[in-house]
Amino acid sequence: MSVRSGMLAAMNREQFWILIEEAREQVLDIRDASGIAGRASELLARRSSQEITAAQQILWDLMADSYRNPLWAAAYVLNGGCSDDGFDYFRGWLIAQGRAVFERVVADPDALAELPGVRAAAAEGIDFDCEEILSIAWNAHQVATGLELPADAFTIRYPDLDPAGNFDFDDRQEMARRLPALTALYSY
Repeated sequence: MSVRSGMLAAMNREQFWILIEEAREQVLDIRDASGIAGRASELLARRSSQEITAAQQILWDLMADSYRNPLWAAAYVLNGGCSDDGFDYFRGWLIAQGRAVFERVVADPDALAELPGVRAAAAEGIDFDCEEILSIAWNAHQVATGLELPADAFTIRYPDLDPAGNFDFDDRQEMARRLPALTALYSY
């Protein structure tokens, strides 16, 4: 494959996660999710507009993949509550943590309690959010082309939340049953 044809190819999930890992490697403090988002946007701006647009779709596909009640409950514990927007920003933070953490936590939200950064932050009451990750492709496209990302270039399709996972996040007993490690860590 020539360099030119490689530049015109759309980005796939693997390449997206490589981009996030490169950004993580290039920030001084990997706990700085906003810094990771900024660096990811800078790296993405060096790519073709097709790749940037594809990255936007991948980002929203990851947001849809992680749109789950158990993860929302975990965000509620970590951040002392979690609105709709707050859940988006939490999942932005989760994406900034890289593929391995993202996939592990989406599969088992209670695994958040094992992350060193989460454990360290428990006593300090630090919120876990990164609104900036949601706009990395938008910003990259503006830098690369001088134009806004076309609104019809991607779709956002959140699945319906699983009714079996719909429970009162303020019910401490139910939260402790569903997220034992996380609720113990946060004395929830």
